[in-house]
Amino acid sequence: MLLADQAARWRPGSFSYRLFGCRVGIDFPVVKLMDYADRIEQLLCDANPFALLTAAHLLTRQTKGQAHRRRAAKWRLTKLLYQRQWDRQRIIDLYSVIDWLMRLPPDMEARLWRGIVQMERREAMPYITYAERIGRKIGLQEGLQEGRQEGLQEGLQLGQRQMVELLARQLNKRFGTLPPQLGERLVVADSEQLGRWAMALLDAASLDEVFGDK
Repeated sequence: MLLADQAARWRPGSFSYRLFGCRVGIDFPVVKLMDYADRIEQLLCDANPFALLTAAHLLTRQTKGQAHRRRAAKWRLTKLLYQRQWDRQRIIDLYSVIDWLMRLPPDMEARLWRGIVQMERREAMPYITYAERIGRKIGLQEGLQEGRQEGLQEGLQLGQRQMVELLARQLNKRFGTLPPQLGERLVVADSEQLGRWAMALLDAASLDEVFGDK
Protein backbone atom coordinates (compact mmCIF):
# COMPACT_ATOMS: atom_id res chain seq x y z
CA MET A 1 0.00 0.00 0.00
CA LEU A 2 1.27 3.46 -0.95
CA LEU A 3 0.51 6.18 1.62
CA ALA A 4 0.90 9.90 0.92
CA ASP A 5 -0.33 11.23 4.25
CA GLN A 6 1.69 13.05 6.91
CA ALA A 7 0.87 10.83 9.89
CA ALA A 8 4.18 9.20 10.81
CA ARG A 9 2.66 6.52 13.03
CA TRP A 10 -0.20 5.45 10.79
CA ARG A 11 1.06 2.38 8.94
CA PRO A 12 -1.75 -0.12 8.39
CA GLY A 13 -0.28 -3.42 7.24
CA SER A 14 -3.32 -5.66 7.26
CA PHE A 15 -7.07 -5.84 6.81
CA SER A 16 -9.45 -8.48 8.13
CA TYR A 17 -13.03 -9.12 9.14
CA ARG A 18 -14.98 -11.83 10.93
CA LEU A 19 -18.32 -13.29 9.96
CA PHE A 20 -20.17 -16.33 11.37
CA GLY A 21 -17.10 -17.50 13.23
CA CYS A 22 -14.84 -17.16 10.20
CA ARG A 23 -11.99 -14.71 9.74
CA VAL A 24 -10.78 -13.42 6.38
CA GLY A 25 -7.78 -11.16 6.15
CA ILE A 26 -4.83 -9.97 4.15
CA ASP A 27 -1.39 -8.64 5.06
CA PHE A 28 0.34 -6.19 2.77
CA PRO A 29 3.54 -4.12 2.68
CA VAL A 30 3.31 -0.36 3.29
CA VAL A 31 5.33 2.41 1.68
CA LYS A 32 5.12 5.93 3.13
CA LEU A 33 6.16 8.68 0.75
CA MET A 34 7.16 10.87 3.68
CA ASP A 35 9.92 8.37 4.50
CA TYR A 36 11.76 9.63 1.40
CA ALA A 37 11.67 13.31 2.40
CA ASP A 38 15.42 13.35 3.07
CA ARG A 39 16.22 11.57 -0.22
CA ILE A 40 14.82 13.99 -2.78
CA GLU A 41 18.13 14.46 -4.60
CA GLN A 42 18.48 10.71 -4.88
CA LEU A 43 14.95 10.46 -6.27
CA LEU A 44 15.67 13.15 -8.85
CA CYS A 45 18.67 11.19 -10.11
CA ASP A 46 16.69 7.95 -10.38
CA ALA A 47 15.56 6.98 -13.89
CA ASN A 48 12.35 5.44 -12.55
CA PRO A 49 9.39 7.74 -13.42
CA PHE A 50 7.74 6.98 -10.07
CA ALA A 51 10.82 8.37 -8.33
CA LEU A 52 10.21 11.67 -10.13
CA LEU A 53 6.54 11.73 -9.06
CA THR A 54 7.53 10.92 -5.47
CA ALA A 55 9.94 13.86 -5.55
CA ALA A 56 7.17 16.07 -6.96
CA HIS A 57 4.84 15.07 -4.12
CA LEU A 58 7.48 15.76 -1.48
CA LEU A 59 8.54 19.07 -3.03
CA THR A 60 4.89 20.15 -3.20
CA ARG A 61 4.58 19.63 0.55
CA GLN A 62 7.91 21.29 1.30
CA THR A 63 7.06 24.40 -0.73
CA LYS A 64 3.56 24.98 0.62
CA GLY A 65 3.08 28.73 0.93
CA GLN A 66 6.44 29.39 -0.78
CA ALA A 67 5.55 30.17 -4.37
CA HIS A 68 9.06 31.10 -5.53
CA ARG A 69 10.56 27.87 -4.22
CA ARG A 70 7.73 25.88 -5.77
CA ARG A 71 8.21 27.53 -9.17
CA ALA A 72 11.91 26.70 -9.10
CA ALA A 73 11.19 23.09 -8.09
CA LYS A 74 8.51 22.69 -10.77
CA TRP A 75 10.85 24.08 -13.43
CA ARG A 76 13.56 21.65 -12.38
CA LEU A 77 11.17 18.70 -12.58
CA THR A 78 9.91 19.82 -15.99
CA LYS A 79 13.45 20.07 -17.39
CA LEU A 80 14.19 16.57 -16.09
CA LEU A 81 11.20 15.22 -18.03
CA TYR A 82 12.74 16.40 -21.28
CA GLN A 83 16.31 15.47 -20.37
CA ARG A 84 15.33 11.86 -19.74
CA GLN A 85 14.23 11.58 -23.39
CA TRP A 86 11.24 9.45 -22.52
CA ASP A 87 8.56 8.87 -25.13
CA ARG A 88 6.10 11.68 -25.82
CA GLN A 89 3.09 10.16 -24.02
CA ARG A 90 5.07 9.44 -20.86
CA ILE A 91 6.26 13.06 -20.73
CA ILE A 92 2.71 14.33 -21.22
CA ASP A 93 1.28 12.04 -18.54
CA LEU A 94 3.99 12.80 -15.98
CA TYR A 95 3.83 16.54 -16.61
CA SER A 96 0.05 16.49 -16.11
CA VAL A 97 0.52 14.99 -12.64
CA ILE A 98 3.30 17.42 -11.72
CA ASP A 99 1.22 20.35 -12.96
CA TRP A 100 -1.78 19.19 -10.91
CA LEU A 101 0.33 18.84 -7.77
CA MET A 102 2.36 22.04 -7.99
CA ARG A 103 -0.14 24.85 -8.53
CA LEU A 104 1.35 28.34 -8.93
CA PRO A 105 0.04 31.93 -8.95
CA PRO A 106 -0.89 33.09 -12.49
CA ASP A 107 2.17 35.31 -12.98
CA MET A 108 4.58 32.55 -11.96
CA GLU A 109 2.69 30.00 -14.05
CA ALA A 110 3.06 32.34 -17.01
CA ARG A 111 6.80 32.67 -16.40
CA LEU A 112 7.15 28.90 -16.17
CA TRP A 113 5.17 28.39 -19.35
CA ARG A 114 7.37 30.81 -21.28
CA GLY A 115 10.35 28.73 -20.20
CA ILE A 116 8.66 25.53 -21.38
CA VAL A 117 7.87 27.04 -24.78
CA GLN A 118 11.48 28.22 -25.20
CA MET A 119 12.81 24.82 -24.16
CA GLU A 120 10.54 23.00 -26.60
CA ARG A 121 11.64 25.27 -29.44
CA ARG A 122 15.28 24.80 -28.55
CA GLU A 123 14.99 21.01 -28.32
CA ALA A 124 12.43 20.69 -31.15
CA MET A 125 10.23 18.66 -28.81
CA PRO A 126 6.64 20.02 -28.78
CA TYR A 127 5.39 17.48 -26.26
CA ILE A 128 2.81 19.17 -24.05
CA THR A 129 -0.71 18.62 -25.42
CA TYR A 130 -2.62 21.42 -27.09
CA ALA A 131 -5.18 21.27 -24.29
CA GLU A 132 -2.39 22.11 -21.85
CA ARG A 133 -1.25 24.93 -24.10
CA ILE A 134 -4.74 26.44 -24.13
CA GLY A 135 -4.92 26.50 -20.37
CA ARG A 136 -1.54 28.14 -20.03
CA LYS A 137 -2.19 30.64 -22.78
CA ILE A 138 -5.24 31.86 -20.91
CA GLY A 139 -3.30 31.87 -17.67
CA LEU A 140 -0.58 33.96 -19.31
CA GLN A 141 -3.09 36.50 -20.57
CA GLU A 142 -4.71 36.77 -17.15
CA GLY A 143 -1.41 37.02 -15.34
CA LEU A 144 -0.12 39.85 -17.57
CA GLN A 145 -3.37 41.77 -17.86
CA GLU A 146 -3.15 45.01 -15.87
CA GLY A 147 -6.03 46.53 -14.00
CA ARG A 148 -8.44 43.65 -14.53
CA GLN A 149 -11.77 43.99 -12.79
CA GLU A 150 -12.25 42.33 -9.44
CA GLY A 151 -15.19 40.43 -7.96
CA LEU A 152 -17.82 39.09 -10.32
CA GLN A 153 -15.89 39.71 -13.54
CA GLU A 154 -12.85 37.81 -12.22
CA GLY A 155 -15.09 34.93 -11.15
CA LEU A 156 -16.68 34.80 -14.59
CA GLN A 157 -13.27 34.78 -16.28
CA LEU A 158 -12.12 31.94 -14.06
CA GLY A 159 -15.30 29.96 -14.79
CA GLN A 160 -14.87 30.38 -18.56
CA ARG A 161 -11.19 29.44 -18.36
CA GLN A 162 -12.06 26.24 -16.53
CA MET A 163 -14.78 25.52 -19.08
CA VAL A 164 -12.30 25.92 -21.96
CA GLU A 165 -9.74 23.66 -20.27
CA LEU A 166 -12.33 20.99 -19.48
CA LEU A 167 -13.80 20.97 -22.99
CA ALA A 168 -10.31 20.88 -24.54
CA ARG A 169 -9.34 17.90 -22.40
CA GLN A 170 -12.56 16.06 -23.27
CA LEU A 171 -12.04 16.66 -26.99
CA ASN A 172 -8.42 15.59 -26.72
CA LYS A 173 -9.38 12.34 -25.01
CA ARG A 174 -12.22 11.59 -27.42
CA PHE A 175 -10.67 12.52 -30.76
CA GLY A 176 -6.93 12.87 -30.13
CA THR A 177 -4.75 15.99 -30.31
CA LEU A 178 -6.74 19.03 -31.47
CA PRO A 179 -5.68 20.83 -34.65
CA PRO A 180 -4.32 24.30 -33.76
CA GLN A 181 -7.16 26.11 -35.53
CA LEU A 182 -9.77 24.37 -33.39
CA GLY A 183 -7.78 25.10 -30.25
CA GLU A 184 -7.82 28.79 -31.16
CA ARG A 185 -11.59 28.67 -31.65
CA LEU A 186 -11.96 27.37 -28.11
CA VAL A 187 -9.82 30.18 -26.71
CA VAL A 188 -11.83 33.00 -28.33
CA ALA A 189 -15.32 31.48 -27.92
CA ASP A 190 -17.82 32.91 -25.44
CA SER A 191 -19.50 30.81 -22.74
CA GLU A 192 -22.66 30.30 -24.81
CA GLN A 193 -20.71 28.85 -27.73
CA LEU A 194 -18.64 26.67 -25.40
CA GLY A 195 -21.87 25.30 -23.94
CA ARG A 196 -23.19 24.38 -27.40
CA TRP A 197 -19.98 22.55 -28.25
CA ALA A 198 -20.05 20.72 -24.92
CA MET A 199 -23.58 19.49 -25.64
CA ALA A 200 -22.67 18.48 -29.20
CA LEU A 201 -19.72 16.46 -27.88
CA LEU A 202 -22.10 14.07 -26.09
CA ASP A 203 -23.33 12.49 -29.34
CA ALA A 204 -20.74 13.58 -31.91
CA ALA A 205 -18.77 11.00 -33.85
CA SER A 206 -16.18 13.47 -35.13
CA LEU A 207 -14.71 16.92 -34.51
CA ASP A 208 -16.66 18.22 -37.51
CA GLU A 209 -19.92 17.30 -35.80
CA VAL A 210 -18.87 19.04 -32.58
CA PHE A 211 -17.86 22.29 -34.27
CA GLY A 212 -20.71 22.29 -36.78
CA ASP A 213 -18.55 21.77 -39.86
CA LYS A 214 -20.56 18.85 -41.28
